[in-house]
Amino acid sequence: MRRHRKAKIVATLGPASSSHACILALFEAGVDVFRFNFSHGSHEDHRARFDIVRQIEGDVGRPIAVMADLQGPKLRVGEFVSGEAMLETGGKFRLDLAPELGDATRAPLPHPEIFTALQGDAEILLDDGRIRLKVVSHGADFADTIVLAGGKLSDHKGVNLPRVALNVGAITIKDQRDLRFALELGVDWVALSFVQRPDDVAEARKLIAGRAAIMTKLEKPAALDSLAEIIDLSDGIMVARGDLGVELAPEDVPAEQKNIVRAARRAGKPVVVATQMLESMIYAAAPTRAEASDVATAVYDGADALMLSAESAAGAFPVESVEMMNRIIERVERDPAYRVFIESQHHDPEATPSDAITAAARQVAETVNAAAVVSYTTSGSTALRAARERPAVPILALTPELSTARRLAIVWGVHCLQTEDAADFQDMVEIACSAVSEQGFARLGDRIVITAGVPFGTPGSTNVLRIAWVGE
Repeated sequence: MRRHRKAKIVATLGPASSSHACILALFEAGVDVFRFNFSHGSHEDHRARFDIVRQIEGDVGRPIAVMADLQGPKLRVGEFVSGEAMLETGGKFRLDLAPELGDATRAPLPHPEIFTALQGDAEILLDDGRIRLKVVSHGADFADTIVLAGGKLSDHKGVNLPRVALNVGAITIKDQRDLRFALELGVDWVALSFVQRPDDVAEARKLIAGRAAIMTKLEKPAALDSLAEIIDLSDGIMVARGDLGVELAPEDVPAEQKNIVRAARRAGKPVVVATQMLESMIYAAAPTRAEASDVATAVYDGADALMLSAESAAGAFPVESVEMMNRIIERVERDPAYRVFIESQHHDPEATPSDAITAAARQVAETVNAAAVVSYTTSGSTALRAARERPAVPILALTPELSTARRLAIVWGVHCLQTEDAADFQDMVEIACSAVSEQGFARLGDRIVITAGVPFGTPGSTNVLRIAWVGE
């Protein structure tokens, strides 16, 4: 079962999408990667969904990726006397470490690390930015503020501090438990929340120890100050526009999204655009025109994948949301202007033999009008290089490693297939020609371009380019 598009779809599983029938329908509608949100649900819930995904994978014979999204630190206010309080714009409001229940003049904030990090006239955002406070004075256990934008504030609402780097690690004790469980299950990707600095990714890499790929979520503006280093340490990048949009001005988010996508593409790392893609489809059977345009923009930018959150996890139309995203992606990729946008952001290959071969494969495929580029890969690096080139033709990645095939399911333009490794050049051609025919990428007489590494099966040794005719 092949997709007729290059960009991939990530969908979150949840209460609205936990049955075998629904998960199968989501896959058939176009999902390439299933996201498990560890901010919600029990380990038993996630295990049951994981088992269903792997059963479907076996039934359809196509590698499916599973992503475990860790919750990360959650900064929240405490509780109020009556469960909520009304903050008046222009009024004074104190946040402190005192355990007493809050009211309209103060609230407990049980996070001493926030008070130690405050500087100058910092802003504090509450309830996803609906309430804005300006700090006028602060100490080790309090912050006195002026309410810039008031409203109703209730128990346990979230706290954000724009451009303030907190002395908080990205992996909490809960995350460590969830991570151990997810790795025991055998997830393919781990999404890392609340990343502020490169050290956060380095810490996660030590804990994961190669058992899954790391998808770093960029949702803290502080992370943008070290974007290049964070991308270098990550296996993939997610533009998490929900929290990022709380701490950045709305007008800044589109530009930052494009900057992140460009940087990840330049580095050859898969990049996912997430949050509020088709938000209205949580309740409605069709998206707004603005949402459709938002999805299309990410596709034109060359993002590897687009993600659905509540739309598929808790919405009334999970399958329809995936079908809609699939249709938008396919329509954009049929637009003649799409290739113009993709080509305009093409980056020169790195000065390595592997990159030179992969760049040449793209050029040769276009010159001889090949039906596909076939990349033999063990670790996945060859397929990632092929995707970095953004060729006009499909990329068929052949690998003996099922774990590699699953991880590559999120990568732009890559169709993954687990096969035996080639023994020699003749075997290489025969396996490739058979695979493109069986998967529907080429017909008898079509030309294909093959890249591989010799000796066969050696990771990261792409050094061969071959043009072959299907049926030769």
